[in-house]
Amino acid sequence: MSEFIGIAGGMLLLITGGVLLVRGASQAADSLGVSPMMVGLVVVGFGTSMPELVVNAVSALNNETALAFGNVVGSNIANLALVLGVAALISPLTLQGSLVRRELPLLILVTTIIAVMGLDNLLEGQSRIIGRSDSIILLLLFSVFVYSLVLDLLHTDETERLLMEVSDHPGTMTPATSNWQWVFILGGCALLYFGGGLTVRSAVAMSAQLGIPAATVGLFVVAIGTSLPELVTSIIAALRGESDLAIGNVIGSNLFNSLVALPTSGLIARIPVPNGGITDLAVSWTFAILLIPIFLLGKAKLGRPVGLMFVLAYLGYATYRTVGPAVPF
Repeated sequence: MSEFIGIAGGMLLLITGGVLLVRGASQAADSLGVSPMMVGLVVVGFGTSMPELVVNAVSALNNETALAFGNVVGSNIANLALVLGVAALISPLTLQGSLVRRELPLLILVTTIIAVMGLDNLLEGQSRIIGRSDSIILLLLFSVFVYSLVLDLLHTDETERLLMEVSDHPGTMTPATSNWQWVFILGGCALLYFGGGLTVRSAVAMSAQLGIPAATVGLFVVAIGTSLPELVTSIIAALRGESDLAIGNVIGSNLFNSLVALPTSGLIARIPVPNGGITDLAVSWTFAILLIPIFLLGKAKLGRPVGLMFVLAYLGYATYRTVGPAVPF
């Protein structure tokens, strides 16, 4: 029970620290004249993924690399199945912009690349790891993604709905005269540091006490906690009828998890792909693939019935991976 309270407390510190850091960074960027639209994309897509990044970095520093892998893949699954499913139950999600349709194939490609990187035992007869060379490749892919995103922002039509919604996102338009920006930034970093340490220590203790692999704890317990910012953001977007923002938040967060959070920890320490890791990647890949026919053939809408199916599928898979037979691959 104390370990669960520790994880909950660590998550609270992580989320609070992330909010403060993003707010301070938004104010600093605004005072420097950075485009509110660009700040908004950072807030919505990347700011909500700070907990995953911090937990992974702390896990790697503490040599709890199985926890790091489970956190990234579990967070990606939770975002696609649980977050999108809950948002669709609140209000059917209609895809109107073109930005997400370009990012979704990239997410599918990145997930496939990580799965191939984890097949070292079959392809090269070596241990399954995400090493430093793999991490550099993923970070280079992230730089290509950022470059294409900047080009889109410079050349896109001003009527692009997702970009308009992001530019209006709360917190992106902050007073340039605020003197609190550095307090927010330093305070946010401090909370992220202590929250990450507390979360990792508590998760490792829970794994040892319950006899559950650390990767499984990261896959569902820690991953759900680090996905709370995405869940809150997508629920608010769904209530406001901003479907593209809800979907873009999830896809942007998953890209950040895969192309920044995972390789960052991989540069610190080699990340072993645990038993069942390839299966988890395949499940994440499947949920992403399912979005294509749903949006292209289902009048670009993720309705409540499909949203319910996503939530139930996530709960079923979480139960199977936690209490079911071991998954070898």
